[in-house]
Amino acid sequence: MEIVYTVLILLLSVALSGVLFRLVPFTIPLPLVQIFIGALLAWPGFDVRLTFDPDLFMLLFIPPLLFADAWRIPKRELFAHRRAVLMLALGLVFFTIAGAGYFVHWLVPAIPLPIAFALAAVLSPTDAVALSGIVGKKRLPAQLMHVLEGEALLNDASGLVALRFAIKAALTGVFSIWAAAGSFVLIACGGLAVGAAFAWLFNRVRQRIGRLTGGDDAGTQVLLILLMPFAAYLLAEHLGLSGILSAVAAGMMMNYSVDPENYSVATRMRGSSVWAMIELTFNGIIFIMLGQQFPAIIGRALVDAHRTDPAQEWALVGEVVAVFAALFVLRFVWVWLLRWLSSKTLLRAGFKSAIPGMRTAAITSFAGVRGAITLAGVLSLPFMMPDGSPLPARDTVIFLASGVILLSLVSAAIALPLLLRHERPRGEDRQTREERDTRTRLAQAAVEAIEREHKSLAKQIESEEGDTSLLADVAAQVATVYRRPLQAHSETEELRERALAAAHFSTQMHIAALHAERMLLFKLRSSNEINDETLEKLLHEADLAETAIASRTLMQS
Repeated sequence: MEIVYTVLILLLSVALSGVLFRLVPFTIPLPLVQIFIGALLAWPGFDVRLTFDPDLFMLLFIPPLLFADAWRIPKRELFAHRRAVLMLALGLVFFTIAGAGYFVHWLVPAIPLPIAFALAAVLSPTDAVALSGIVGKKRLPAQLMHVLEGEALLNDASGLVALRFAIKAALTGVFSIWAAAGSFVLIACGGLAVGAAFAWLFNRVRQRIGRLTGGDDAGTQVLLILLMPFAAYLLAEHLGLSGILSAVAAGMMMNYSVDPENYSVATRMRGSSVWAMIELTFNGIIFIMLGQQFPAIIGRALVDAHRTDPAQEWALVGEVVAVFAALFVLRFVWVWLLRWLSSKTLLRAGFKSAIPGMRTAAITSFAGVRGAITLAGVLSLPFMMPDGSPLPARDTVIFLASGVILLSLVSAAIALPLLLRHERPRGEDRQTREERDTRTRLAQAAVEAIEREHKSLAKQIESEEGDTSLLADVAAQVATVYRRPLQAHSETEELRERALAAAHFSTQMHIAALHAERMLLFKLRSSNEINDETLEKLLHEADLAETAIASRTLMQS
């Protein structure tokens, strides 16, 4: 029963964090509210014990969240910014591991160099979820947010794979950079390939099941989709590949492997609600669990240091600040160099004002907040060496990682709003123009579909020697207002039957129009004329409209 009570308390805490977030009279990011609640739960009086199992955490929380992010992220923008994303997700990770690893070993000589590299590896992944909770997606420039989201999707895997090699070097004392590089490429590319192939095959099987059951199984379809990230993660890990990248690749493949003809409105609507609830709950639980771990890790280390030597307590705090500062400087230098090289390319192309911006580099540097992946990685460090002796400086490394996580969240919450305060509106951005133009094209496609449906129904009525005047009137009204108000409750039988007939014709035309909208949306996304954000938003609106029409028809029948 204890685990049941713990789960219920966590769910209640997530709900309360949302309430507190809105009731607090001053602005405070939701992740920090949840960390504070988690720290309160660790207070002895509450007696809420949460065992942070890194392997269980990585399996239960990370695959579905990364899968959902990869499914939703605009693929067109990700591909357009692929160079910047890869330079951050791969180049910056290895630059951070080398620079921060040597710095930590120099700062704390008690930490062996391989262990210092392991600490740098777990500190290299960033957390886009925490960043969104701190500043919101709309506050950051759209291009920068796309780059940061792409970085966070990929650097989890690169950081954790590097951690694996660092731990192996610490335990065996043997390390080959060429063997590590070859293994990294195999693990990363293999994980991507497994995830993409599995998602494609999984969707084909799931859609086949949907056709066999007549499509009236939205609950089953949603449940199968929920299992996909876990299956992709476990399959890749079983093969010795990157389970994280496998889950990411599976999410990215979803928009390209789903057959829109067999992906029902009910499945999309229920799936959207379920995923929104999962993301809200899992993200909240992650930050609450982070907060619950901090008092035990940070508090115990500070208390032990204070009992040994009060000066040592301040030394530990200084080491956390120094490691965080080193990470910030490394990230700032890397980002500024990337922007400087990009500016040189633009200058050669004839752009006179192409200079690297210090404020943008600072925003990007503060946006590299650390989160749950870092804590899970550092807690996965082994306790013992192969000879049975304790792993050197394990407690110190965990303390430094925990302190950097907390400091990165707090510094981002303070610095980013100040840096973004003078961010000027850029007028109508590409996303807005794209959405506006797509709405116009959708309306044209809907009117054309109504006209085709009108002709089809007119032929049917003519063959039955019926009156086509009512059909023409309904078609005109639907095409004009796109939603015809119906009067299904009449006093006379004749008017009621006429209203029901009009409702039937109107429903048929609306459904045809919405179907045409969806087909055009998928076609535009496939040709990269619109991105996934536009697709999901307008597809959701079409699904809502069809759901409302179906509900009205059911009530009036």
